[in-house]
Amino acid sequence: MSDELAAPTTTAELACVDGRRLPAAEATIPATDEGLLRGDGVFEVIRVYDGRPFALVDHLDRLERSAANLRLDEVPRAELETEIPELLTARGGAEFDGCLRIVITRGGHRLLLTEPLPPTPERVRLGVVEYAPTRVLDGIKSLSYAANMLAGRLARERGFDEALLVTPHGRVLEAPTSSIFWVDPAGTLCTPPLDEHILASITRARVMDVMPVTERPCTMDDLAAAREAFLASTTREAQSIAAIEDVELPEGEITRETAAKVSALIEEELAG
Repeated sequence: MSDELAAPTTTAELACVDGRRLPAAEATIPATDEGLLRGDGVFEVIRVYDGRPFALVDHLDRLERSAANLRLDEVPRAELETEIPELLTARGGAEFDGCLRIVITRGGHRLLLTEPLPPTPERVRLGVVEYAPTRVLDGIKSLSYAANMLAGRLARERGFDEALLVTPHGRVLEAPTSSIFWVDPAGTLCTPPLDEHILASITRARVMDVMPVTERPCTMDDLAAAREAFLASTTREAQSIAAIEDVELPEGEITRETAAKVSALIEEELAG
């Protein structure tokens, strides 16, 4: 990796493009790269706590699976494992609390980008957006994210904070970048199963490590009857849902318990 910008910084976001470090605003890839032209590539977003990337091995494992499923060339894991700590050190080390984005393109380019943590409200309000999963992309966290991003914009245009993706047949899937959990009238914590063509979220798996969870298909009637619900993702951890359309939900005990246990698990894994 280049020695330029070797001194730590705590203000400007940084990038590493094919081993060369530079300010993120100056990072480029060729205009002919299929990753840009067709969204043909894979990515991961990793939460960084005080300079420490959380669940890095899990994210790199999923990046490799996504690349293999998309028939990309082999992920340069050894290079990434060297470049990631170097980039985070240059970004400020323990002073940096935010995100790290990894992108692998069809054109054979690898990008690492430090990013600030995206702002979110304390509790989130969801608006329903009709969405049909692209089944051929099951198991792939691809750059083809326009549909997810548009869903969020459509929900925000209606005054909500985020979208809730629901199939034309009424099955609740997930939010554009988060998994959904709900507590049914009997007090059981539930989440849609992966065979509903949702993302195998790393945070979703952590929630299921620390809480008893039942996987079952979800409908809007299930959510209307829910005691409470929350979203789970890399950047949100476990975030309480305040409302789904016109159904108001309380911040319940199971949501608070889950959030506390996920936070404790993150600290434990980072310390280890």
